[in-house]
Order: sequence, then structure tokens, then C-alpha cells
Amino acid sequence: MAPAVLARLAPSPPPPPPQKPPRRRGPARGASRRNFAIHTAVAVAAAVAAARPAAAAAEEAPAEPPRKKGSPELLGGIANTKSWSQYYGSGFSIRVPPSFDDILEPEEFNVGMTYYGDKAKPRTYAARFASPDRSELVSVVIKPSNQLKITFLEAKDITDLGTLKEASKIFVPGGAKLYSARTIKVKDEEDIRTYYFYEFGLDKEHVAVMATVNSGKTYIAGATAPETKWDDDGVKLRSAAVSLSIS
Repeated sequence: MAPAVLARLAPSPPPPPPQKPPRRRGPARGASRRNFAIHTAVAVAAAVAAARPAAAAAEEAPAEPPRKKGSPELLGGIANTKSWSQYYGSGFSIRVPPSFDDILEPEEFNVGMTYYGDKAKPRTYAARFASPDRSELVSVVIKPSNQLKITFLEAKDITDLGTLKEASKIFVPGGAKLYSARTIKVKDEEDIRTYYFYEFGLDKEHVAVMATVNSGKTYIAGATAPETKWDDDGVKLRSAAVSLSIS
């Protein structure tokens, strides 16, 4: 029999198994997780305070008489937040922008601590809220003041951490572009409390930070969003940060 005929009669090799199309990862989901991680990192950098010198030094603001937070004269571009929900945390309160979700993880509600065996680890956030698309964040962090500036004395006022310019090295990450720095004095029930406010850009993010000290603890509110969204939502986010109050 001719070789060509033998070839036709030989059993054909089995067809290769059908290949499954490569699994497509949802771009929205993957991208949203990465973006959320980036925004969280920026909020933490603003709130936990990177201990690196700021690229631009904060300018000292002239002393001002105590004003009520939320007043139009306090800072340019501040909204009236009285109609917003007010969140009460451990020793502080903050106004939450409408439609923002509380995204504090359930385990972080455990009296400020997460337990690992016999050791207690302080939680990262005292409060955390996000816009529906998670691109904008409002966070509150509480840190012992002696972790931000080495001292054996209990800090009772944010000026114990230095002047507005000196404290920018604590609250403004290195490499950030500083847009604004202000000292804000607010009259509360017992005394006049001093706050430091900083606004800066970092890695295409825009951040507003409000910080104050009470009984050895530093309370830091950070609001962040992509620079591309700040023109539309900056007033709302800045107002949330400025609404930080010690209770």
C-alpha cells in the first residue's frame, strides 16, 4: 500500500483540548482596590505624620482672634457643615460629608485596640469615611504626642510640638507641595484651643489636614482626593477636616 494511503489510514492524533479564554480581571475592581490603597496611604501619611522635612516650609500666619469654626471668614472655601451628620469618637467629633460611608473595619471598634495574644496593637484609625466610589477619604488618627516629638513632658497644646512652621515637618510628608498653612484658634467651653491646618499636594493627591493636641494626645483629621476632583469637591473635603473638634 502506498505510503500516502497508509498515512490517511493512520489514526489521527486527538485534537488539542479547547483552551479557556484567559480570565479577565475586572478593571474596575482591581483598579479600585489599588486606588483605594493609594488614597489610604496618602491619608495615613497626612494623619500619622511622616517624620521627614517638608519640601516647602509652612508660612507663619498672623495671630487672629478666636473664631467659630465653619464661619466663612475662617478659611477660604469652607462650607457650612451644621446640616451634616456628626460623628463622635473617643475624645473628638467630626462632621461627615453627605453620602460618605463609614468604612472603619469592625475589628477596629474594639476600644481602640486590636489584640494579638497578650499584646495589644493600637488601631490605625479612630474614624474613617469614604465617598461612594472610594476615591475620597476622610480619616481621623489619634497618636500619643511623644511619638511625634520626643519629650518627657505631656503635650497640652499643639504649640508644644513647635510653631506652625516647625510642626509642618511632622504633619506634611517630605516631597509634598504645600498650598496653605494656618493657625486656627477656637474658643470652646473652657479655653481657647489651637489647631494647625495644612493643605498640600502629594503624588497627584490633594490633602487637607487639621491637627490639635489634648492631654498628651494628638488628634489629626485628614481629607484626601485626587487633584482632578479637588476643584469640585475640595470645599467639602476641606470643611470636613476643619470640622474636627475635641470633646
